[in-house]
Amino acid sequence: MKIDELARRTGMTVRNIRAHQSRGLLPPPDVRGRTGYYGDEHVARIELIREMQADGLNLEAIRRLLEGIGEGSSSDVLDFTRALRAPFEEEEPEIVAAGELADRWGGDPALARRAEKLGLLRPLSNGQVEVTSPRLMRAGAELAELGAGPEVALDVAAKMRKSAEAVARAYVDLFLETVWEPFEAAGRPEEEWPKVREALERLRPLASEALLAVFGLAMTEATESALGRALAGEPGQRGAGKRRRRSAQSSRA
Repeated sequence: MKIDELARRTGMTVRNIRAHQSRGLLPPPDVRGRTGYYGDEHVARIELIREMQADGLNLEAIRRLLEGIGEGSSSDVLDFTRALRAPFEEEEPEIVAAGELADRWGGDPALARRAEKLGLLRPLSNGQVEVTSPRLMRAGAELAELGAGPEVALDVAAKMRKSAEAVARAYVDLFLETVWEPFEAAGRPEEEWPKVREALERLRPLASEALLAVFGLAMTEATESALGRALAGEPGQRGAGKRRRRSAQSSRA
């Protein structure tokens, strides 16, 4: 089929098809004389690109993933991209009214903005707010019952987020070094795509379980150490830090 027929069959414009070709997303047509002819493989590639875009990938990421793949591995690439974009946790976000959320934060919009910056909240266009992790929100409410205000809860969340990002980078780097880079160096063999996807899927529960286990050990040690100092009448790190700041302020005054 000629390019105008391909455009009608796929619902794309000729201009967009040519743009896909210039980006390296579509293989070149079979040229006879001065006319390019397209086949079912081009239709299948355009459908694959659309599915990958629907999964949230931009065209440059799609181009990199499609480089050098054979026709038979298209479904494996699509499965990999879906595994890549799948949420790490199965926790369902919670939708609440903005006014209700403001009550939870004590009516302070600055706290809500900070929670949004941390990725805990996502404003919606209909006057509602998406709570990305209801579990974290419940943890903050329980901290409030223990006497910690929302500002303190956000301080803790920010520290945890920073530590979690470091752990996440460590596991992603591990995947890249041990799985993706050897796969890339081998020329992305078609038969290896399922193994790469499986490794990515296995990484998710493995990282969660390892992080929880290490955190349990660290929490036990930190609790024993801190309570041991408190029982001995020694100042805690937070109290000592406050005293150092007050002392420094007094010196400057």
